[in-house]
Amino acid sequence: MITQITAVPKLYIGIDIHKRSWKVHCATDLFSGKSFSMNPNPEQLKDYVNKHFADYEVSTAYEAGCCGYSAHRCFESYGWFSLVVNPADIHRKGKEKNTKTDKIDAQLISRELKDGRLDGIHIPDVDREELRSLFRRRNDLVKDFRRIKSYIKMQLLYFGIKEPEEFDNDHWSHKYRKWLDDIVFKNQTAKATLESRMRFFRFVDQELRDVSTQLRRYCKTYHKKDYMLLRSIPGIGGIVACGILCELGDLRRFNSVKHLAGYVGLAPGVHQSGSNYKTLGITPRAHRLIRSYFVEASWQAIRADPVMQAYYRKHQGRNVKSIIIKVARKLLSRTLAVIKTETPYCIGVLE
Repeated sequence: MITQITAVPKLYIGIDIHKRSWKVHCATDLFSGKSFSMNPNPEQLKDYVNKHFADYEVSTAYEAGCCGYSAHRCFESYGWFSLVVNPADIHRKGKEKNTKTDKIDAQLISRELKDGRLDGIHIPDVDREELRSLFRRRNDLVKDFRRIKSYIKMQLLYFGIKEPEEFDNDHWSHKYRKWLDDIVFKNQTAKATLESRMRFFRFVDQELRDVSTQLRRYCKTYHKKDYMLLRSIPGIGGIVACGILCELGDLRRFNSVKHLAGYVGLAPGVHQSGSNYKTLGITPRAHRLIRSYFVEASWQAIRADPVMQAYYRKHQGRNVKSIIIKVARKLLSRTLAVIKTETPYCIGVLE
C-alpha cells in the first residue's frame, strides 16, 4: 500500500523575546513539541526550522514589547506567517495566572497560535514607525520641560523667593527668564544651582521647538492631504494632527467609529449580568497618549464650534469629566468622517 501526505504539516512557534535571549516553543499540528533558548537572531531560528521542519508551513507569534517589529519583518521575509500580539490578549487558565516563566509564556503563545485564538496588532510600515519615534521624542521633551520648570519653581519656594505678581502664571516670558537670571542668593552655590537648571531649561526649550518644527514640516511634506484635513477640524492643531498621523496612521483602515473608539480608548466598559446592566466608564485599554490629546482638543472645539458647544451644554449638570469624554468621542467620530470623505470640516451654525 502506498501512503501519500494529503495535507501540509504545520509548525507553530511561540517566542518570548528579550534583549539577550529568546525562549522558543515549537509545536506541530500533531505534537506539542519542545522548548529551548537561543540567541536573539531570526537567522538562527530560520536555520533550526530548515534543519528540523523543512517542509512545514510555519506560523510564529510573539508579544509586543521593547524589541519592536524587526523580528516580525524578518519572519515575513522568510515566507512565514507572523503575528505580534498584545500580551493582554493571550489567554491564561486559572492556575496559569499564578505561574509565569519565559518557558511558560512561549508555550502559551504557541498553544494560542495553534488553536487560532490570537489576533495580531497593527504593524506600521517602517516610514511610519520612524516618524512615530520623532513624535514620541517630542513627548519625552515635553515631560522634561515640565519637570525642569517644576524644579526651578521648587527652588524659589524652598528659599522663600516670591515671584512678582506679573509673573505669577504658567507663561515663561523673556522678562520672567531675565528676572530668574538676575536673582541674587547669599551664597554662590545656590546661584550655581539655579544657573545650571536655567541652562538645562533653555536647552530643552530649544530642542522642543526644533523637534516640533521638524515634525510639522515632515507631515506637511509627506502627508499633506491628511494633515490639512485634520487641521480643518476645530481643536486639532498642528501637533495633535501630527500625533494622529504618527500614532494612528491612516484612519481609513478603521472600519467604523466603534472600531476607532475602541482603539483610542473612548469606548465605555459595560457589565451585564441577568437584568443588571451598568456602564463602567471608559475602558482602561487605550492608546493613552492619543486619548489625552483628543480630550484636550475637545476643550478647544467647544470654544470654536457652536455645534460642539451646544452638545456640551446639552449635558450640563452631569460630571464635567464625563461630558468632555462624550465631546471627545464626538470629535473622534467627526475626525474619522473628515478623513474618509476627504472633505474639510465646516464649523456648524446653529439656527
